[in-house]
Amino acid sequence: AQERVADGIAKQAFDTKKPVFILKEFSLQPTARVIIPYIASQQGGLNCLSCHNVAEGTVLGGIDIELDVKEYRDHALWVMVGLLALSIVAFALVFVNTARTIKNHVQQPLETLIDHAMTAYRQHQPVSPDQFHSREFSNVADEINLFNTEIIAHQDMLQKKNQELLALNDEIESTLRETIYTMGVIEEKRSHETANHTRRVSLFSQLLAQKAELTPREVELITAASPLHDIGKLGIPDDVLMKPGRFTEDERNVMMNHPAIGYAMLKHSQRDTLVAAGIIAYQHQEKWDGSGYPQGLAGENIHIFGRIVALADVFDALFSPRVYKEAWPLEKVVEWFGEQRGVHFDPRLVDIFIVDIDEFVAIYNQYPADKETEM
Repeated sequence: AQERVADGIAKQAFDTKKPVFILKEFSLQPTARVIIPYIASQQGGLNCLSCHNVAEGTVLGGIDIELDVKEYRDHALWVMVGLLALSIVAFALVFVNTARTIKNHVQQPLETLIDHAMTAYRQHQPVSPDQFHSREFSNVADEINLFNTEIIAHQDMLQKKNQELLALNDEIESTLRETIYTMGVIEEKRSHETANHTRRVSLFSQLLAQKAELTPREVELITAASPLHDIGKLGIPDDVLMKPGRFTEDERNVMMNHPAIGYAMLKHSQRDTLVAAGIIAYQHQEKWDGSGYPQGLAGENIHIFGRIVALADVFDALFSPRVYKEAWPLEKVVEWFGEQRGVHFDPRLVDIFIVDIDEFVAIYNQYPADKETEM
């Protein structure tokens, strides 16, 4: 032991007459320091007052002990590290066990339930609740079965209604096509056209549209709508329409009104077939070079429906006998169409027509101009 001058901490112990304990655990060299004040007293085995001429309770000095606690600090740290490691391992075990439990008792049964529910829905069979060990999943399976039963019942009802609507729509479309064809035949009869003119123009248009690679829906529309190409002639007076000889200039002007009349009759409809019929009625007298009527349209400004029906209508008129002319021979018809390529008719359509002329003639022979054919 050695004596030293009291520092501030020692004076604190002397002033308070109580021991002071200081631990410096966070330094590189941790220490523990204890200062115990030595107080004069006549009590006990050692009578301080007999040696010192001081009053009772006087602080005579103190014991200052400083210990190196690095070893103890390191030991405590290792204990803490060990506890932390054990905690991490315990947490990992809990996490793994929880994940495995969730997978075995929740995820896998849920996935199985979903798969079986989808299969049951597609095959219209119930999900078996007995395959699940959990009451909750068995209850869910029962709810799914109830839900599927209701959904399937509604779907069956909707499917039946859809089939009824499709059948009704088909009947409406069929009735519309039949009505359109009948109107075309009525116009044909009133105009004293050759027999089967309406049918042949429709079939010529269908064949030409297919070979021109129109969409199936466009082919369907032009086939159904083309019988009304001359429906505007119903608005032409009999003395002009049925005149056997050549028209006067005034009569020709009256006759040239029939496309506009036909369009006026059809333009208010929103049905696709009648919209197509209105286009055809209005544009089938237009010419590729712009010299046609009533609008003077040219080139691709003329709707493809109008261009196709124009060619089909003229071919039938030339190849059929009329009250005012004999039927043209096929060679003359082909030669004339070649001359009108890019003048009266779309050049591409003329090329298609001439290459496959035999197919158009076959349609004509099937529905000849001198014999009525039933619809």
